[in-house]
Amino acid sequence: MLMAQLIARKRDGGALLPDEWRAIVAGVTDGTVTDHHAAALLMAVFFRGLTPEELDVLTDAMRDSGSRLAFGDGVPPRVDKHSTGGIGDKTSLILAPLVAACGLAVPMISGRGLGHTGGTLDKLEAIPGFRTDLTLDEAQRQVERLGCVMLGQTADLTPADRRLYALRDATGTVEAIPLIAASIMSKKLAEDLQGLVLDIKVGSGAFLPEPARARELAHTMIGLGAARGCPTVALLTAMDRPLGHACGNALETEEAFLALRGEGPADHAIACACKAHRPSSCLALSKAPTTLAAVRSSQPSGLPEQLPGCRQASSEAARAAAMVELTSPTTTTQSGRSAKSTGATLMKFGRGPATTSTFI
Repeated sequence: MLMAQLIARKRDGGALLPDEWRAIVAGVTDGTVTDHHAAALLMAVFFRGLTPEELDVLTDAMRDSGSRLAFGDGVPPRVDKHSTGGIGDKTSLILAPLVAACGLAVPMISGRGLGHTGGTLDKLEAIPGFRTDLTLDEAQRQVERLGCVMLGQTADLTPADRRLYALRDATGTVEAIPLIAASIMSKKLAEDLQGLVLDIKVGSGAFLPEPARARELAHTMIGLGAARGCPTVALLTAMDRPLGHACGNALETEEAFLALRGEGPADHAIACACKAHRPSSCLALSKAPTTLAAVRSSQPSGLPEQLPGCRQASSEAARAAAMVELTSPTTTTQSGRSAKSTGATLMKFGRGPATTSTFI
């Protein structure tokens, strides 16, 4: 495989063959593809994009670059959420234990800071002694015991994405829609999920500030999930100003703890409630034998002792979820206009014109 020739073909607008993409991902994983070759290819993709076939092959090859999580019949329905990132976005820290406390399993492979955004792993590691480099066996045992796990890419889990993720951050190729989609979905598809909720940020603080590009990314990832048996829904949510009050890894982690006690900022609580309710839609689309409501009704009274702070937050989420269930699905997200033109408003940050967030 001559990387220079493949890079030149992609640079000139050509498509690489499936076996060529598989060989590239294998080389990224084992180190035979150098950083400068991988970086040049990322830049070529940034400007030229990928065909649907190329995106399919790249996503699958990245997912299969390591082992995958696999759960038996004794584990509850498995769901996850992923955000494209923004300022003050610490919803993953809240949603994983919140949804697990409702009886679902959340195996969450998260990322580090990318561009101007903070990563979930960085926020978790602001807790002294907190480990995000769990082995595959450790991750699976924790899901079976606690209902959720939050870990990063490792030598066993999507190792190709771990390397390409860092190179995208270093080479200014973060905003390429095919690269975002392949990175996110390769991780999520390695989790043995039955449903996935995507939070696509829109606005000046997002990687993709334009609503049209955000919708393109959402539909791309929905298609990748559906084609691989993982029902996927997406929300376009406002990131034209910070979410919550805290910005910075340690401060955001502290604010997440407050939210789990029902004491967090109102805009953040509403955002979490909207996303926490969507797994029921995913499970309804799949052949999973239950929905979020059914799981809740089948659980013993009370919450796991490991998650005592979820009790108040969970009841708040239930009230907010009932309110947003009536939102009509629409693919329009507009800023500075009345919410009547885009359906029910899910979020309104701070003061000034409303920015609406919609389901896809």
